Amino acid sequence: MSQQGPERQPATALVSDYLRGVQRSVIARVRNTNRTEGDQRQDPAEQGADPNDAKSRALQQTVEDTAARPAPPSDQSEQQQQPSWVRRITGLSAHLASGIGWRQAGLPQGLHISPEVQAALKAGQPVVALESTIISHGLPYPQNMEMAKEVESIIRQQGATPATIAVMQGIPCIGLNQNQLFELASRSAQVRKTSRRDLPVVMAGGHTGATTVSATMVLAALAGIHVFATGGIGGVHRGGENSMDISADLTELGRTPVAVVCAGVKSILDIPRTLEYLETQGVCVASYCTNEFPAFWSVRSGCKSPARVDSPQEAAQLIQTSKQLGLENGLLIGVPVPGEQAAAGAKVEDAMQAALKEASRKNVAGPDVTPFVLRRVRELTGGASLAANLALIKNNAKVGAQIATALAKLQ
Repeated sequence: MSQQGPERQPATALVSDYLRGVQRSVIARVRNTNRTEGDQRQDPAEQGADPNDAKSRALQQTVEDTAARPAPPSDQSEQQQQPSWVRRITGLSAHLASGIGWRQAGLPQGLHISPEVQAALKAGQPVVALESTIISHGLPYPQNMEMAKEVESIIRQQGATPATIAVMQGIPCIGLNQNQLFELASRSAQVRKTSRRDLPVVMAGGHTGATTVSATMVLAALAGIHVFATGGIGGVHRGGENSMDISADLTELGRTPVAVVCAGVKSILDIPRTLEYLETQGVCVASYCTNEFPAFWSVRSGCKSPARVDSPQEAAQLIQTSKQLGLENGLLIGVPVPGEQAAAGAKVEDAMQAALKEASRKNVAGPDVTPFVLRRVRELTGGASLAANLALIKNNAKVGAQIATALAKLQ
């Protein structure tokens, strides 16, 4: 009988062992450096502590600790001040170590799911996904950071767990800590806007990317999250019948089983054609407590909604029924912006038309159009649209959390 050879370790375990070896070498180097410099310093015993051990433990903690840290008090986070090689080893070590745990737990390999989100999913508690493009490209700093923290707080107040999603240094993360939120909010110029098509490029290149609606849906579905709250979705662009410029958000809704709670379609788009396209994709569209499909800043779009729900329980029942039928597409729940906060429809519409013409003159195209137009609309309306934008985002988070809570009770 032939003798069996030693069992081969998986590649991730081998690389993880290698990184731990690098980590030990670095710690040893720090200890040796400290010993060399120790001759010129005061005896550590006189200070009541051994600085060599303290520094070694600090470096060990830097490399191994993947827990969230407090938000940075100044314009630079503590993480940004670390040497790049430390940040890279930290990210790789955490990613590989967590990957082994995910396979054992039956979770998708390659996702970094925060302990808070993972515990909620395991316990069957409500979780609400949040996109990150709205942080990096939707609002200016520091309002975007304040909004991100407040939205997560609103979701927690409703008894659900927030899961902001982004790709951090090539690793898709479900649930972000304060340092990661700060990086997205304060360094938007270095953060890539990441749709479904961009996920392989951003991940393979080790880049940081803020996920759009489509990419957020993909990662949320992989993590087992069924409800996703955002501001508004993309759609068929004006003139799309000629340019074929149609947002990936719509096709994602047609193939990914996640319910998107939003303020409808952004009013810079062709709303009637967007609803027609969603019908073609087989997407269930319902408006919340209204018969008219909302138009982002405005409660009115002039388009009748295909369906209506009047409570979180009714919306949750739609999601549950879709799951029971085995439908592999998403749902769209349109929640109108609170009336007292809505910007005057005519004023915003005029500003939007002016911004679109300006974008055309300056040859702004593709994914750059929406952030350009939104910024110009804010400027032209004196901030009225920004106030409405913040109000609808917070309201959508609240309603989304209520729907997720109702859905959890149906499981």
